[in-house]
Order: sequence, then structure tokens, then C-alpha cells
Amino acid sequence: MVAIAINIHCNDCVRRLTQWMKKKMKNFYHLRSNQMMHRIGLTAGAAIFMAGCASTPAPTEQMAVSRVAVSNASSAGGNEFAPLQLKSAMEKMEGAERAMTEKNYVLARQLAEQAQVDAQLAGATAHSAKAKKAADALQEDSRVLRQEIDRKTN
Repeated sequence: MVAIAINIHCNDCVRRLTQWMKKKMKNFYHLRSNQMMHRIGLTAGAAIFMAGCASTPAPTEQMAVSRVAVSNASSAGGNEFAPLQLKSAMEKMEGAERAMTEKNYVLARQLAEQAQVDAQLAGATAHSAKAKKAADALQEDSRVLRQEIDRKTN
């Protein structure tokens, strides 16, 4: 959604810049030398502005959030109760780290988001498995207690 907003914004920048350049360049051939240099400088500045507008920022916040999610899933017992999901999250996080070093920020963001989702799934699966294990133990304790009560009353 952010990429679409940036793309729309950049397309608007390009459209406005193109219109401005058409207006200003009508008299291009009739300008004196220093005026021509001024116009070239303005055009180069506009091109640099457009390049800055089109660049994707580094997803440092998403990377941090994803690292925390992977860490939380691991400490929640993801290795024991959800090893496949946790492994997938870790692999995607490593891929995101590689993409960051290569300055491929779009891929880094996508992989970091996927790693976060996988880590959240691993954490939820681990919590669920622990809760089931605790419920089974409580049910077993209750069964043993009933047997003990039945044995003493008979």
C-alpha cells in the first residue's frame, strides 16, 4: 500500500515536472549562454529530486519488528512446538538481512514481513501446544484424584 502511494506521488511529480519543463523550454534556443546554464542546472536539480522521490527507504523499522518476533517465537518454545514455522521465519529473516546489505529494500521489506508472520505463527503454535499440554496434565491429575477418592469411598 505504501509503494502504491509513493508511486502515485512520484507519477504526480513527474507529470508536474514535465509540464513545467515544457513551458520553460519553449524559449530554450533563444536564451543567452548563462541563462541556458541556469536552465540546465534547474533541469538537473529536478531530475535529482525525481530520483530521490522514486527511491525506496530502508525498512529498518520492519527489520527490527521482525527480529523481535523471531526472538519471541524462539523463546516461546518455537523450536520444540513449531520447528518448521520458526525455521521458515529464520530463513526469511536471513534473506531479508542479505537483501538489506545488497540495498534491495523492496525485497528486504517483503521478506521481513513474511518472517514476522511466520514467527507470529510459530509463537502462537507454541503457546497453544503449551496450553494443551498443561490442560492434558490438569485433566490427568483430575482423573487420578477421582480414582483416589473412589478407592477411599469403597
